[in-house]
Amino acid sequence: NAIIGFKDLLEKHQEEPQKRADYLRKIGDASNLLLSIINNVLEMARIESGMLEVEETLLSSEKFVESLKDIFEEMMEQKKITFLHSVEVKHNMIYCDTIKLREIYANILSNAYKYTNPGGSVILRLKELECEKPGWGIYQTTITDTGIGMSEEFLPHIFEEFAREKTTTDTKIEGTGLGMPIVKHLVEILDGTIEVKSKKGVGTTFKISIPHRFANTVDMVEMKGVEYDINDFNGKRILLAEDNDLNAEITIELLSEVGFVVDRAVDGEKCVEMIKKSEAGYYNLILMDVQMPNMNGYEATKMIRKLEDEDKADIHIFAVTANAFEEDKKAAIDAGMNGHLAKPIDKKALMRTLAQSLHM
Repeated sequence: NAIIGFKDLLEKHQEEPQKRADYLRKIGDASNLLLSIINNVLEMARIESGMLEVEETLLSSEKFVESLKDIFEEMMEQKKITFLHSVEVKHNMIYCDTIKLREIYANILSNAYKYTNPGGSVILRLKELECEKPGWGIYQTTITDTGIGMSEEFLPHIFEEFAREKTTTDTKIEGTGLGMPIVKHLVEILDGTIEVKSKKGVGTTFKISIPHRFANTVDMVEMKGVEYDINDFNGKRILLAEDNDLNAEITIELLSEVGFVVDRAVDGEKCVEMIKKSEAGYYNLILMDVQMPNMNGYEATKMIRKLEDEDKADIHIFAVTANAFEEDKKAAIDAGMNGHLAKPIDKKALMRTLAQSLHM
């Protein structure tokens, strides 16, 4: 309703910069909320169908907490909430499912932010406890806020789907009632436990304990992100395989702004044909949608990888698709792609990926 309503208002007030900027901001906020709701519903469906798998990668626990601080610190400051964090670990580098961990803590911190009034505080503490399993530790995260809290009667229902003590109508705080059930399921998938204590008008404390395997000394190599200069993109040529006109227009605009030259293929079949007809090295990389008519992105990638000309066959191919779950990322790699980017396109993530590809 907000997106449609403010879009209509925007059409009437395009010559008024202040109103235009305000409407665009509100459309952006509503779009992000809608995306969050859709993602939560889909995530819950995947959890209940048993489709989630644990994907372990190497992680610095200290940097992980820093990344959470970076995400929420500015929001907290703007709302005049004091946000503190501390890390007490003997083994910093661990193996874990970073995506699921981030989702767990982002959900809880997001609620702490939403339900804590200006002048309050949110504290995140991570500490390592001993584990019976050799080479493992229990990493216990405590998140405490001085928010509105919950009643004793509601606490037993906090992890039930769609359960909210007060609705959006009562509190004016957006939410679906799916965040906490998702958190509970993810913690259990990671063999952890979660406890919650809360008192109305005082605040809430979540305590999450998850076992993690310590990293081997050999594996403790820091992965640094590639710094990029947009001048590096000037004149580089990308083949975009995308059947949807609106998606293609958005992507081409984003890429053209930083200097890329973009050609478009309307389906996988056309993409393969354009690679075959072009000289080796003409395209620097391919951005490939997955769901396309005539030939999908996976099939097109497999055909390109089988080309006789090795230079053409080895071109970097990245999936750019709304299929954004872990199994979709695995399917992209299995098909021979070099990586995976989710729609809606995150411009920063896209630029980092392109920079990394051009530096390889």
